Amino acid sequence: MTTNSPKALSPTDQQSRALRDTLGQFATGVTVVTTRDAAGQPVGMTVNSFNSVSLEPPLILWSIDKQSLSYDAFTTQPHFAVHILKADQQHVSNLFAGRGADKFGQVHWHTGADGVPRLDDCAALFHCRLAQCVDGGDHTILLGEVLEFSAPGGEPLIFHRGRYRTLAGD
Repeated sequence: MTTNSPKALSPTDQQSRALRDTLGQFATGVTVVTTRDAAGQPVGMTVNSFNSVSLEPPLILWSIDKQSLSYDAFTTQPHFAVHILKADQQHVSNLFAGRGADKFGQVHWHTGADGVPRLDDCAALFHCRLAQCVDGGDHTILLGEVLEFSAPGGEPLIFHRGRYRTLAGD
């Protein structure tokens, strides 16, 4: 007799899921980080591990999975841009979280300083020089020196407990 019951999680899998769920209690903004690969093609990915580090010098950080298809581009190219998404840009977040699609063919963007792709109409933008890559287990932490920034504004896209959220209001 065959059953199609769910596979039991190993203790390690259970711990990983529990840790992920617990980390999900922390609400984050949603960003898309962009650069160019070695062939000059635009590369981008959705990231919610973005954080400020220092005002003097101006530094930010974000992390990338070492298994990411765009890992080499982000860890070897000298510049990248971090775009803070607006509440109405969930489709942009989903697009850049996926694999294989022509991501840049489905959004409005332009080439910014140092040839870095810049998404149009985001809540804020940070143009950075890659300052350092730090080992962080199965991820690498990228430290960026902020060279230029802008904040056109708008309600931010929020992610909490595995779902997009909106701000409750003032």
